[in-house]
Amino acid sequence: AAPPCWQQELDSKDAIILHQFSRPSNGVPSLSPFCLKMETYLRMADLPYQNYFDGKLSPQGKMPWIEYNHKKVSGTEFIIDFLEEKLGVNLNKHLGPHERAVSRAVTKMVEEHLYWTLAYCQWVENLHETQKMVSLFGPFSDLLKWILCHLTKGIVKREMYGHGIGRFSEEEMYTLMEKDMRTLAGLLGDKKYIMGPNVSTVDATVFGHLAQAMWTLPGTRPERLIKGELINLAMYCERIRRKFWPEWHHDDDNTLYESEESSEASKTYSPLQDFSFYSRTETFDEEGNSISQTPDTDYTGHSLFDSDVDMDEYRDHEQCK
Repeated sequence: AAPPCWQQELDSKDAIILHQFSRPSNGVPSLSPFCLKMETYLRMADLPYQNYFDGKLSPQGKMPWIEYNHKKVSGTEFIIDFLEEKLGVNLNKHLGPHERAVSRAVTKMVEEHLYWTLAYCQWVENLHETQKMVSLFGPFSDLLKWILCHLTKGIVKREMYGHGIGRFSEEEMYTLMEKDMRTLAGLLGDKKYIMGPNVSTVDATVFGHLAQAMWTLPGTRPERLIKGELINLAMYCERIRRKFWPEWHHDDDNTLYESEESSEASKTYSPLQDFSFYSRTETFDEEGNSISQTPDTDYTGHSLFDSDVDMDEYRDHEQCK
């Protein structure tokens, strides 16, 4: 039998090794907005990579981080800069100077402000639900999950206080969160992606964070907001999930966000796998067997490019209620 992944020798020669936290138990790829951002970016950029779920932090104490040609890089912004330089990829090549400036401003709002309010909801207010999603196995796993989650809660509260946002009341923090989410909804409008018809790096950032509100915070204010008043953000998340994460399905998928074709196609699916190797053209399981799927098709072979929900369709649906 092959040794477990954490005992295997990694060779990062001409290969991207992505170190991140283990997959949660609820089918979402990651409870970390930055891990989900990084893995989504790699898929958007069509860069093959290998996941390594050892939970080991980078030398700077960061997660995620990568190894490429035996060089370690941490911090998602520095990782993306590094990959652009080494591999010549650039999701922003279609953006002009003004659009690039807007994209960076949005990225910083999301990562330096919205992130903290979502972290509070995830690891403080809604900790009991988050604890159910954390994936740990072996003896005393429930006790270890409880300890891990409560340690994380303390760290989040301490770091939020140092940041400054944690010095406000819960209601004030949620007011700031709602302002950020409404800003994103206004910027997106009825466009396909944040900066227009083509995906760019900022979409990986925004998706990594909004996906937490969509799929990891049941019954909370951010979930109610994104699935209610700010429905265009929910459809945006579904659009990216279908195109770049075809193996990711959720037990309570809402057909309101689906076109007729995509809802038919989603009736048969398999759960998200811990793929040891991923590329857009071909995915392999741990035994090296090819899995014939790409982010452009689902498990029935239907194209996902045309499964986007049109805003007019949603308005028609609302009028029929």
